[in-house]
Amino acid sequence: MRPSAQGAHNNTLVPMTFKSLRDEIRSIMERDPAAHSGIEVLLAYPGLHAVLYFRASNWLWRRGFHLVGRIVSNIGRLVTGIEIHPGARIGARLFIDHGSGVVIGETAEIGDDVTLYQGVTLGGTTLHEGKRHPTLEDGVIVGAGARVLGPITVGAGARIGANAVVLADVPKGVTMVGIPARAVMRRDKERQFHAYGLDADLPDPLVRAIDDLRQEVARINARMEELEAGQAKDHEPRSRAGGAS
Repeated sequence: MRPSAQGAHNNTLVPMTFKSLRDEIRSIMERDPAAHSGIEVLLAYPGLHAVLYFRASNWLWRRGFHLVGRIVSNIGRLVTGIEIHPGARIGARLFIDHGSGVVIGETAEIGDDVTLYQGVTLGGTTLHEGKRHPTLEDGVIVGAGARVLGPITVGAGARIGANAVVLADVPKGVTMVGIPARAVMRRDKERQFHAYGLDADLPDPLVRAIDDLRQEVARINARMEELEAGQAKDHEPRSRAGGAS
């Protein structure tokens, strides 16, 4: 992972120069084994195109041309299937893989080297003005279909599993899964990249759910045996008394 800024708050202005474009393409090739060449990424990756449209619309937005910025942003959404509000703040080398259905809200802030997969929503939970969308710090990975909602902060290097719903701050380097999301493991010191925010060491949620269910059934069976044993003891004296009479 390249050296990056301290967080998304420092990554508000990233002009799209030839050098930065080359850097974006190189970072995509490092994170996607399906990318065979730089020209393929440039011409055929909607995630990169969405970022380019965002840079243009954000440039207009920051200079007060809000309507034109929204029009450029809407064209980008129509072309790529990715919706990024021109008021968002996005750092360097954002990789939106596949990308269809991604939504990034107006006050969202994204640090450097962040990866988002298809169907991700960085959304707001209130209607008031001001900060209402999440902040993703450097190196965060958000898996397909995940929802990160509200003015929360996802710490650097954290991973959000597919279809998770995150409603509270996430510490640095933590993996979150589930609805609502909960921490299941901490990230390796090597800060390895894992597609979709998950790796082979993560416990299978289906297996874990089955194990929890088996434990609950065993607990219920044990309790029923205790109750049956208690009832049998209560009936023993009555049976003996009835036989004696």
